[in-house]
Amino acid sequence: MKFFIDTANLDQIREAQALGVLDGVTTNPSLMAKEGITGKNNILKHYVDICNIVEGDVSAEVNAVDFEGMVKEGEELAELHEQIVVKLPMTQDGVKAAKYFSDRGIKTNVTLVFSAGQALLAAKAGATYVSPFIGRLDDISTDGLNLIDEIRQIYDNYAFETQILAASVRHTMHIVNCAKIGADVMTGPLSAITGLLKHPLTDSGLAQFIADYEKGNK
Repeated sequence: MKFFIDTANLDQIREAQALGVLDGVTTNPSLMAKEGITGKNNILKHYVDICNIVEGDVSAEVNAVDFEGMVKEGEELAELHEQIVVKLPMTQDGVKAAKYFSDRGIKTNVTLVFSAGQALLAAKAGATYVSPFIGRLDDISTDGLNLIDEIRQIYDNYAFETQILAASVRHTMHIVNCAKIGADVMTGPLSAITGLLKHPLTDSGLAQFIADYEKGNK
């Protein structure tokens, strides 16, 4: 399973990269705004800064909602860096744009996916990644993990190469359960990734090792 971090914060990206488990980054206009990154030129530069930190794919989202606008923005984003993946919304024009970019060898990430049918359309259009938002489904008392399971079955049935990118991951068990049912990628906050490090028996065991070492070296 690939680990992506969902942020525009360069310090958090560097920290995840230093951990040695980071495979890529996803971000969006809201995350950019959260970091105070505004203005087209600043945003484009920030995407390049992210690409210079990580070795894997970096999803950069279009703001346009029409096909022509998505193509124009997506081509500009793709030219920034070879690691850029054009992030498109799950709409009719978004699927058309995914097909357009796929035919030209440009990677895409179809986002805001909430049903297996949407994921099927994205795969048919040649999307590199499809992003089901499991946390947002959980928020409305719907099983987000079940959606991952359904998409996995469909993709395996027809050998689709589109990767399932579990998005809106909120906590460690989202990650573990997504790994168990076969999500190709997860993207979430740094806290969810580092949370996998924690276990009370590890903490107590380490404390005991240290205490025994200090006792034996007095």
